[in-house]
Amino acid sequence: MLNVIIFGPPGSGKGTQSEKIIAKFGLAHISTGDILRAEIKAESKLGKEAAQFINRGELVPDATIIGMLENKLNGLTDAKGVIFDGFPRTVAQAEALKEMLQKRGEDISVMLNLEVNREELISRLLKRGETSGRSDDNLETIEKRIKVYEEQTSPVIGFYKTEGTYKGIKGVGTIDEIFDRISNAIEE
Repeated sequence: MLNVIIFGPPGSGKGTQSEKIIAKFGLAHISTGDILRAEIKAESKLGKEAAQFINRGELVPDATIIGMLENKLNGLTDAKGVIFDGFPRTVAQAEALKEMLQKRGEDISVMLNLEVNREELISRLLKRGETSGRSDDNLETIEKRIKVYEEQTSPVIGFYKTEGTYKGIKGVGTIDEIFDRISNAIEE
């Protein structure tokens, strides 16, 4: 199976590029953001708990995310592979994902890191906030999310470099230019 992680800071284009990867390579999409938003919308116990962390610009605890992810993976029986969007966000999550996949006789094929500078990220997220109405796309929360990413999430890059599956992708340019870079990295 082709197991791809799409990675990068908030606003780097993970969601947009995930859709294109899914269409081209026939992968199932696992977005922790989508799973969390669905739980929040349903006002489940898990959703209410997660909303408190998200509204403060903090990461949802590993145990919560990993449990939801395992449930989702167990429901995918005929997929050609999976794209993980927004997961893992910590080294502990990367280790848990590796363990989960190894139990299935699988591993991560490639970890794609969308590289975008801070000013571009802020600009993209502010525009998205104007059009999508996402409450977490305001300057104060954006700054905090980027800081959390830099401090807590970026160490995951080192994990996948050590694993030998890391690919840095220039995340600026047109959507199609970025996607061409991604396709080449997956096909290598």
